[in-house]
Amino acid sequence: MGRKYMGSLALLLCLIGLTCFVIVQNNDMTAVFAAISAADTDWLLVGAAAALFFVVAEGGIIWYLLRTLGLRIRMTHCAAWSFIGFFFSGITPSATGGQPVQLFYMKREGLSLSETTPVLMVVAVLYKFVLAVLGILFLLFRGKTLAGYFGQHVWLFYLGIILNIAVVMILIWVMVTPQYAERAALYLEGCLVRVRILRVSQEREEKIRSAVKRYGEVVQFFRKNPKKIAVATGMTLIQRSSLFLLTWCIYCSMGLYQESIWTIMMLQAAVYIAVDMLPFPGAAGISELVYTVVFASVFPGELLAASLCISRGISFYFVLLFSAAVWGIWHCYGPNAVRKKEKRECI
Repeated sequence: MGRKYMGSLALLLCLIGLTCFVIVQNNDMTAVFAAISAADTDWLLVGAAAALFFVVAEGGIIWYLLRTLGLRIRMTHCAAWSFIGFFFSGITPSATGGQPVQLFYMKREGLSLSETTPVLMVVAVLYKFVLAVLGILFLLFRGKTLAGYFGQHVWLFYLGIILNIAVVMILIWVMVTPQYAERAALYLEGCLVRVRILRVSQEREEKIRSAVKRYGEVVQFFRKNPKKIAVATGMTLIQRSSLFLLTWCIYCSMGLYQESIWTIMMLQAAVYIAVDMLPFPGAAGISELVYTVVFASVFPGELLAASLCISRGISFYFVLLFSAAVWGIWHCYGPNAVRKKEKRECI
């Protein structure tokens, strides 16, 4: 793990420690632990399954898009890349570390960057697109209701919508203008040559142009097949909804049934929209703050802090640790690791 990831992990641990300190200071932890212990385990298991499904479903989207390009990839590989992406996204600000590491492991298994890069960009666009559309719909049809739940923090919800729309527009612009990608790649190569990290190579320049050309062909393929993008969008909506469903499972596990499933899922989606683009590793700290504000009237008394601990514990920390385990196993025993071991034995 590189230094930048170690630094992000250290920041994440600091934010976790600070968040735990604030929760302990502001709540009767004896009552909170009692509420957690009293929660219905069956509902929590359903919630944990929904959280894991969220990550596996992203692997399913990657698998579907790769297969539309004629690449026969196992679903288990795509699921592993998804867990790896979740781990590195979770420990880096604004979730920026996930896709570069995913590309690295895809490349190690022989997939071309010119094919995998646009696929992951489509996944990223759809991920943000679904959040942006949900945010706009909530704003149009339930804006006053959400403003009541958010109170003075409603500006975070508006900011989240704006940031997600901006990211979608930027990613789409990058995708549909591959000529700029070629210029950027050649400029970067030139900089590396000037500082003597790379040597002048006509062959490498031709490889860059060829890769960018293939990148453009993949983008054009997706642009000419809107039905496949529509299917991937539907898959993304289901994927996102699975994580919103977790809060409903927690709500039911505590014997609460006053609010409808749609209200609980809408509020959780609004929380994610508000914090998704903020520059905190794993949105640690800010997620807890917004959650306690929005769900204050939904979970009475100490149930609020209890639901927060369970929600973040399952949706982030549990999945993060599970993803870290997947990354460790895949790094040591994945297909590429096996080939490297065989090569050493031959030597």
